[in-house]
Amino acid sequence: QVQLVESGGGSVQSGGSLRLSCAGSGSSFSNHCMGWFRQAPGKEREGVAALEKYGYTRYADSVKGRFTISGDNAKNTLYLQMNSLKPEDTAMYYCAASYAICSASLSYEAYPYWGQGTQVTVSS
Repeated sequence: QVQLVESGGGSVQSGGSLRLSCAGSGSSFSNHCMGWFRQAPGKEREGVAALEKYGYTRYADSVKGRFTISGDNAKNTLYLQMNSLKPEDTAMYYCAASYAICSASLSYEAYPYWGQGTQVTVSS
């Protein structure tokens, strides 16, 4: 089993930055495929960034060049550095994990383990 707890969300003005963290317990992150997802009110959950255990990453087109996913296996923590934030980035952000090889999938169906989420609000 994997337990995930996100932190680092908050309110920021357009153009600002935030770093989200996802602390894991129950299993080593090095054995997993990890992802960040987000869901805005009235919208479907969408994949933002994913990190496969061998280091391969994948990003949604909407965040490429602005967001960076990384992991610290020693701390069992996943990060999402978000720069140049835009109002359309406003959403609840979730961390997700999978034991299986997922090729850094951005599909939520690839991930059976989820955190509770952290809110990100970007004002114009």
